[in-house]
Amino acid sequence: MFDIKNIYEPNTIDEALEILYRENSKIIAGGTDILISLQHGKFSEVTLLSLRNIQELKNIVKLENGNIEIGAMASFTDIFRSEEINNNIPVLAEAAVSMGGPQIRNMATIGGNVCNGAVSADSATTLFNLNSKLLIKSKEKERLVSIKEFYLGPGKVNIDSNEVLVKIIINKKDYENYYGNYIKFSNRKAMDIAMLGVSVLGSIKEGKFNDLRISLGVAAPVPIRCIEAENYARGLKITMENIDKISEMALLNAKPRNSWRGSRDFRIHLIKELTKRGILKVIERAGGNIYE
Repeated sequence: MFDIKNIYEPNTIDEALEILYRENSKIIAGGTDILISLQHGKFSEVTLLSLRNIQELKNIVKLENGNIEIGAMASFTDIFRSEEINNNIPVLAEAAVSMGGPQIRNMATIGGNVCNGAVSADSATTLFNLNSKLLIKSKEKERLVSIKEFYLGPGKVNIDSNEVLVKIIINKKDYENYYGNYIKFSNRKAMDIAMLGVSVLGSIKEGKFNDLRISLGVAAPVPIRCIEAENYARGLKITMENIDKISEMALLNAKPRNSWRGSRDFRIHLIKELTKRGILKVIERAGGNIYE
């Protein structure tokens, strides 16, 4: 069924990088995406490099400086069960638990989800809001890339064939005193790819939006931040009129299209409505009030 020439299972990152350096290999993380591609005959006589035995890629840690590092091989189950994530970035746990069913979440990894480059990736919008950085290594060098610069186009990401995504880094300043909400809309209530994903992250001070971040998935060729809406919201009094205006402005960065999952017009409606719901949930979780 699978046209696999060879498979390597290194125990360390250095071993994996050495294999990538000397041999053309396809990395397999959880396998929930690449095995489907293999089944459909997209690869012939492929050599696979499995990262599942590299324990350090599965770690989720909070450093002394407050930054949180998530290993690329952390599964979605690992993430939504992580004490560090739930105590500090619960919106990421919320996004993780929306991913497929239990079997998929047990296997699928956050690194694989990001490196797949899918605009529908359930983790991507929240990682965009958190201004996440990606540590990428090859045998010869390492580099730190912002997640915004990582997504190049549909299914295209900024990583070379000899590189491995090692970890995702979230700075303390990007999550501390922020509250979030992730909403996934799909045709079915479970185990379906998102028709639209909306992540909202915000902080509130003295009845105003101190900061508000809005990211959309499946609303453009890559996940996007709604910069115009965010800039408009900053320092704005929390009223229903302003919330409606912010939700409307989220469309300024969106480029929704027609697909078999949903029409462009329906996605436009969803962007406004789900952004509004996300903002209201953030206000609720932050203990804020809506003023006249």
